Amino acid sequence: MKVDLADLSAAELAPKLARGEVRAVELVEACLARISARDGEIEAWAYIDPDHALAQAKSLDAARQVGLPIGPLHGIPVGIKDIIDTADMPTENGTVLHRGRKPPDDATVVSLLREAGAVILGKTVTTELALMHPGKTRNPHDGACTPGGSSSGSAAAVASGMVPLALGTQTNGSVIRPASFCGIFGFKPSHGLIPRTGVFTQSRFLDTVGVYGRSVADLALIGEVLMRHDPRDPDTSPQPAPPLRAVAAEPPPVPPQLAFVKTPVWDKADDDTKAAFAELNEALGGQCEEVPLPNVFSGAWDWHRKIMFADIAKNCAGLYDRGRDKLSESIRGIIEEGREIKAVDYAAAKDWRAVLNAGLDEIFARFDAIITPAANGEAPKGLESTGDPAFCTLWTFCGTPAVTLPLLVGENGRPIGVQLIGSRGDDARLLRTAAWLVNRLNVEEEA
Repeated sequence: MKVDLADLSAAELAPKLARGEVRAVELVEACLARISARDGEIEAWAYIDPDHALAQAKSLDAARQVGLPIGPLHGIPVGIKDIIDTADMPTENGTVLHRGRKPPDDATVVSLLREAGAVILGKTVTTELALMHPGKTRNPHDGACTPGGSSSGSAAAVASGMVPLALGTQTNGSVIRPASFCGIFGFKPSHGLIPRTGVFTQSRFLDTVGVYGRSVADLALIGEVLMRHDPRDPDTSPQPAPPLRAVAAEPPPVPPQLAFVKTPVWDKADDDTKAAFAELNEALGGQCEEVPLPNVFSGAWDWHRKIMFADIAKNCAGLYDRGRDKLSESIRGIIEEGREIKAVDYAAAKDWRAVLNAGLDEIFARFDAIITPAANGEAPKGLESTGDPAFCTLWTFCGTPAVTLPLLVGENGRPIGVQLIGSRGDDARLLRTAAWLVNRLNVEEEA
């Protein structure tokens, strides 16, 4: 039986493309066919130009055929969240106020993807200004459910096989939650590892570019390409990229130990999520231990809100002043609340990041990773919201790396993600632990 290339992961496709067993044009054609078949119901794409995608693929095939060097993502299509600038495609940031906007330059991450040989397939739907007001995208598992937000289109496109890889962004829960709801692998790296030049700014303190794929190996493949110093992003630093691919592919030197952390928002978890995590922790036995957080951590959600809302009020001031009637009520509310936050409270909230990370360091001295839900539960019914980001807020505030794994299923048959958290800057080790956990549970299922 002939394999549909659209069903393969990026890690499976990369060596086939490099050896010429699969041509980039063939893969792009398979993705476009899947988009034609499924996007009418899912609506994951804000912009796509099939001819332009095929032209990129043909150019890459020609380069390989004449022996030119090829990159690690040679011929692999990638979806780009529509708050990330692309010089050859519109970037509208999910708002009518930017309709038809054509950036003069690629975002740094798009340039890095092109350098690595990726095909920029198109722009995926974002919520309005990457905030809470939903876009048009539906969950591939159930069209009556949200795909999550704000990286709605990217998660849905990967989950439905329209593209093997996609970029998202997270300022609260916008990479991890959609990955959980759509049943795919999602990775939010440590804050400052992936440059954000050319990405719509909500909050410099919180904004992080993340990635979607169909395996941990996929996340490592694209993540390593994107982790570069960019002098235009002051939160990146001139250091070698973490060896994500090599480390993630290695077996851990000793069996990992996981800290099960409920966090102060545990009461928000659905009953089937609580039951599923109880079973998971029991299955892991002595390799998982419940660890309470000190009371000081309960302030993170308020501190995060102050920083995020104040920064959005500043960065969206021009849009609000000239076009507030074109903004949703939820975004107007965020901006108006943000304008009332006192500078002293904003500055004090930022100071708590270092304090909380010092507390987390004590946990990571004993454990390889923290395990916790990625979201309250399954994707909720209804398209009027994108779900609650509460299980992501603490980790975004702290700037720690997070990965979600599609390991659980809720009572309605929809996915529930397992979130792993690593020590800040220890992204490669986190992905190695994630790969170990996936393999451990898959082996048990097969047994």
